[in-house]
Amino acid sequence: MDSRRLLRSSALAVATAGLLASGCSSGSSSTTATASTTSAAGAQQSAALRTYYQQKLTWRACGVPGFECSTMKAPLDYDKPTGTSVNLAVARKKATGPGKRIGSLLVNPGGPGGTAVGYLQQYAGLGYPAPVRARYDMVAVDPRGVARSEPVECLTSQEMDAYTQVDQTPDDTAEKAALATSFENFAKGCEKHSGKVLPHVSTVEAARDMDILRQLLGDEKLHYFGASYGTFLGATYAELFPDRTGRLVLDGAMDPSLPALEMNRDQTAGFETAFQSFAADCVARKEKDCPLGTTSVADASNRLKKFFADLDAKPIETGESRKLGEALATTGVIAAMYDETTWPELRTGLTRATHGDGGGLLTLADSYYERDTEGKYANLMYANAAVNCLDLPPSFSGPAAVDAALPSFEKASPVFGQGFAWAALNCAYWPVRATGTPHRIEAKGAAPIVVVGTTRDPATPYKWAESLASQLASGRLLTYEGDGHTAYGRGSDCIDTAINTYLLEGTAPPADKKCT
Repeated sequence: MDSRRLLRSSALAVATAGLLASGCSSGSSSTTATASTTSAAGAQQSAALRTYYQQKLTWRACGVPGFECSTMKAPLDYDKPTGTSVNLAVARKKATGPGKRIGSLLVNPGGPGGTAVGYLQQYAGLGYPAPVRARYDMVAVDPRGVARSEPVECLTSQEMDAYTQVDQTPDDTAEKAALATSFENFAKGCEKHSGKVLPHVSTVEAARDMDILRQLLGDEKLHYFGASYGTFLGATYAELFPDRTGRLVLDGAMDPSLPALEMNRDQTAGFETAFQSFAADCVARKEKDCPLGTTSVADASNRLKKFFADLDAKPIETGESRKLGEALATTGVIAAMYDETTWPELRTGLTRATHGDGGGLLTLADSYYERDTEGKYANLMYANAAVNCLDLPPSFSGPAAVDAALPSFEKASPVFGQGFAWAALNCAYWPVRATGTPHRIEAKGAAPIVVVGTTRDPATPYKWAESLASQLASGRLLTYEGDGHTAYGRGSDCIDTAINTYLLEGTAPPADKKCT
């Protein structure tokens, strides 16, 4: 669970020039996860929530042709629904026809912290298959704390620049203290600028917001496509409201039963698997096309480790005021692991860096952090930390705990293990205590839920999809045997046909269907 790392749909990467993810969270808010509307307490809460469920959405043009935008209200604290409210940004693109309208299809690209409204307007509302867009109103809501919905803010652009360059593979006590201080200052900044909303950005609260939106859209059931972290959000909705769960697709699935430490270690291994695939492709090319050599995958790994070590000792120029050190270079490499179509860009960036020009890898790192050409950051990383640190207790209590876990992380990934272990320290300094706990999600009574897993997915390892599908009482596992993060819309006719058939006809794929 690292504020510098996130889960993100590769489809959003296509729409926004290569955004990507790593690190994640699971679990749910213990204060609201079992708040059932069938219980006496739930009935009382429903009465208090009536004004939210009965509000009217006022749609307006919002700058993107074909799309409409609105604002919905939700209680800041569901335990005190008569108190302060939050404003959540909503967007939609109405069903185009032909064919009978099925309802609304709510989409979420993951993160946590990814803008669902941006994803809708830049990709889903334009790039999802035409038959799906013909029969669904395509809808998105930015979750609380994200983008247009009461965004969490933490650091200035200059402070964020410094934060992204802190050494995440500390070699001595002083460097460990500097890293811990950077996490502490990040957390203090979030508390200073967003203290009111920080205790109320859990996945459970976001799922409850989605149920209000379902009602406002006039749908009896929630139809939903969630990618990456969006799978946890969708599964949480099914857990809370199984009788209101319609056609759910959970692509690049998370495993909600895992504690943070195990989840981070699994993901570390996932990125090692992805790098092995990249390295195998790279070394099979001509010498001029692979900056990591053509001898073997093992040699490529050793060369990359040495490259990082050299940058740790002496950063290189990038053509701007920031130099490329080990931290930014590692982020740039990780960024390219989400989608094999980014591998050529990574090879070029590494080649340039071996000749003293770090600009290519810096561009990859900036896309990861959503830093624009003027040096301004979106709130992605701030929301990512806020949700992650609330959804699960931290992986580590302090630097000593990281030291003890290093061998297991380095075994999971000789290349990335040390950095991923130290990155998981960030939530130890969070100003709000976690409200969630790892647990199985069964969602008994829900309609069939399609869980999609990719065998060499770096950010959400395939075994997580297997686990979630087995936990869900109505889960159906759909497997993509390939590389990259998430599977829908990545070129597999088998995957796309199975999902489209489910969304359009309600027929889930057979159990354990496999695609290439």
